[in-house]
Amino acid sequence: MKSRLFLSIAAAALAGGLVRAQNKVDLVKVVGCLREQGAGNWMLVAATEPEASNANSPLRSEVPKEAPAGKGTFKLIGVGEFSLPTYKDHTVLVKALYIKDTPLSRLNITSVTDVVPACAAGAPK
Repeated sequence: MKSRLFLSIAAAALAGGLVRAQNKVDLVKVVGCLREQGAGNWMLVAATEPEASNANSPLRSEVPKEAPAGKGTFKLIGVGEFSLPTYKDHTVLVKALYIKDTPLSRLNITSVTDVVPACAAGAPK
């Protein structure tokens, strides 16, 4: 009887671990146009696909020389510690925790780097 109980507890713990692994949040870098769409609603539009990254400041080789014409749109969260109005309507490189969701994924910002003081032509307002 004790062995069955132990196996049940072990199976539940393993299942719980699998659920946590599936809900893992990745640290990524994304380049796009920073827009404020409504008061305090910061979005990254015309954005590149998220790429795995680290928490360090971007290397010069990671910072593009011009605004990419990406197709992604992300809601930015955790913005209170960053001076986003300074970068409004600029192309920025954001490092963030990537929260995949439907209909709109979110980026919980860990750093912002100014790339170009303009957005790609055709970037949504």
